[in-house]
Amino acid sequence: MKQLLLLLLIAGLALNSCNGQEITSKETNEQTKKETEMKTIQLNKIDFLNKVANYEANPTEFKYLGDKPALIDFYADWCGPCKAIAPVLEELAKEYGDDIYIYKINTENEQELAALFGIRSIPSLLFVPMDGQPQMAQGALPRASLKEAIDKILLKK
Repeated sequence: MKQLLLLLLIAGLALNSCNGQEITSKETNEQTKKETEMKTIQLNKIDFLNKVANYEANPTEFKYLGDKPALIDFYADWCGPCKAIAPVLEELAKEYGDDIYIYKINTENEQELAALFGIRSIPSLLFVPMDGQPQMAQGALPRASLKEAIDKILLKK
């Protein structure tokens, strides 16, 4: 009798574990996918050349390579205003989801990119629409100003 009870208990746990694990795994995968899609994206020089503009192959003109508009944050880890704007950019990445890319470039690590865009103060934000020339803004803009710029410059709303 004890063996039968023990066998039923083990079988019940096995069934519950598999079902629970499968749901948890599926939920975890969906959550990870959403988080990956809706976060700011760190860029280095090679990523920039492949995703934004290949200035080495095309040094005379800015030709955007992306499939949707982008906002590029030039920042440094030690910069107070950069730290203040970072969570706002994360929120906007989640809010706008698949409508735009929000990239981040660490000016300490990517000095060539910072020099290329003449970054003298940080944070500096580069708005890259699908059509037209990129536009630079300096300073930690408030959330409302960022949303307005994204809507008008990038999404043409």
